[in-house]
Order: sequence, then C-alpha cells, then structure tokens
Amino acid sequence: MVRAALVGRPGARMRPWLVWALLVLLADQISKAFIVGYYQLGDAQTVTQFFNIVRVHNTGAAFSFLSNAGDWPRWLFTGVGLVATVFIVWQLRAHPGQKLFCFALSGILGGAIGNVLDRLRHGHVVDFLQFHHAGWYFPSFNLADAAITLGVACLILDELLRVRRGR
Repeated sequence: MVRAALVGRPGARMRPWLVWALLVLLADQISKAFIVGYYQLGDAQTVTQFFNIVRVHNTGAAFSFLSNAGDWPRWLFTGVGLVATVFIVWQLRAHPGQKLFCFALSGILGGAIGNVLDRLRHGHVVDFLQFHHAGWYFPSFNLADAAITLGVACLILDELLRVRRGR
C-alpha cells in the first residue's frame, strides 16, 4: 500500500531519474578530483595508441568555444546550466514514465550540474579524456560532457521513435 502511494506521487516517480543524474554527477566530480589531485595542467599519460589521459582546462563551451573571450562566458554558461537544470527537473516531473526521454534528460542534468560546479569552483571545466588517431586529436572532454552527449543522442533517438510510432 505504501508503494502504491509512492508510485502515484510525481516526486517519487521521478526519483530514479534524479538518482541517475546524481550518479552521473558523482562519477564526474570524483573523476575530476582524481585528475586535479594527480595531474598537473598539461600532463598527459598514454593509455593506448589512440587514447590519453590529460589535464586541460576549458574556460569556454564545447570544443573550447569562447575560451579566449575573457571571464564573461564563465557566467553565461553557468547561467545556462542553471536554467537548463530547472527546465530538466520540470520535464522529469511532467514525464516520469517516458523512460528513454527521462534517461536522456537525467544524463544531461548530471553532466550540466557537474560542469557548472567546475565553473563555480575553478573558473573553468576540467577535461581529461583525449582520443586521437594519426596525428588528429579530438578535443579533450570529461564524463559530464560524455553524459550530455549520450543524453542528446538519446533525445534524438526518442524523438525518432516517437515520430515512427505516430505514423
């Protein structure tokens, strides 16, 4: 009977999605703390012939967009992250039964909060995953970025599936 009462409440129905966002956030923050604790800025360690662990600081957005624009992007991206957080929680509350949609939003939520915390604490985002091949290097990123990217891919898939079901 208690379980039946919990399942009907919007807060209880969105709990798994908030837990997923929290797990993403924790994995992101723990991994960044490890990198900050054991690597100096610019350090790189080869893991495989196509993957390195590095320590870089990104003061901009994705692919270092606006990284040389001074301090204002820090506050812009922090504000965007906070607005996105409110919007995502609202969407999770409104649609807790849409599993793929909520999984995607939760990953984006955990990643966005992780990067906002970096901006507030350090003034930049700590990136450390670097993939490369034949002299070409993909921009370094972190677990928050990976969760956001996976979330966006899942949102696209969710929409494609929704359109397909509507035909």
